[in-house]
Amino acid sequence: MSELIINAPLLEAREVTVRFGGLVAVDAVSANFRAGELVGIIGPNGAGKTTFFNALTGVIAPTSGRLVAGGKDLTGHGPHRYAAHGLARTFQTPRVFPDMTVQANIEFGLKFAGRRARKYWLWGEEAAVPWALRDASSVLAVIGLQAQAGLPAAAITPSQQRLLEIGMALATRPRMLLLDEVAAGLTEAEVEEMARLIRRLRDELDLTVVWIEHAVTTLLRHVERVIVLHQGRKIADGTPAEVVRNAEVIEAYLGDEMVEASA
Repeated sequence: MSELIINAPLLEAREVTVRFGGLVAVDAVSANFRAGELVGIIGPNGAGKTTFFNALTGVIAPTSGRLVAGGKDLTGHGPHRYAAHGLARTFQTPRVFPDMTVQANIEFGLKFAGRRARKYWLWGEEAAVPWALRDASSVLAVIGLQAQAGLPAAAITPSQQRLLEIGMALATRPRMLLLDEVAAGLTEAEVEEMARLIRRLRDELDLTVVWIEHAVTTLLRHVERVIVLHQGRKIADGTPAEVVRNAEVIEAYLGDEMVEASA
């Protein structure tokens, strides 16, 4: 294998554009995501954040541009191909199976990735899997839902359903976790707790994490790089300290949130 492929980003968007009729939702956005990064994506409502996420994970095909994962061109392929290359995601509204137990939801994630318990775990692909992702009970321990394992997913709180969806994504044993507004609807304390969990997942499971969030001040405290979208275009890509001083970003947010974040 060439050095180029070995050192390739986990995921690379090259001039990705998404159009819906005459509307350009994502306008020639390029971005690289490398191993171990914790990246935030922010932008005003309608900036194209979720559409960009959908393109990054194969939910929608870009109108133009390329999507490359680990050196492999996946443009136009479905979500299962992206999952096979180690990408897992959540959605703005948690997508869990309400009538199944919490544990069964996690077990579905394991099966979706084609992973099953192996008798000889020291050999084969299981040897590289972190202990925290070996089975449903260990995944539940990571997200703090062991006590709810036997409950139907419909019976747990909305914030716990968000944790469960993260657990289902983790059960696919990803290299890259993409989170779409997982703090939406949470209290201030729950948002901060979620942010700490996200950072812990990155640190302990050696993941690349890409996180869209409207809770800008919380996100900027925890991520290491920020991509800012506005009207479908990328207007900034840098550290939180750089982004909050960016004049175009301040203007896009009308100053309010950026001033608060900077403070």
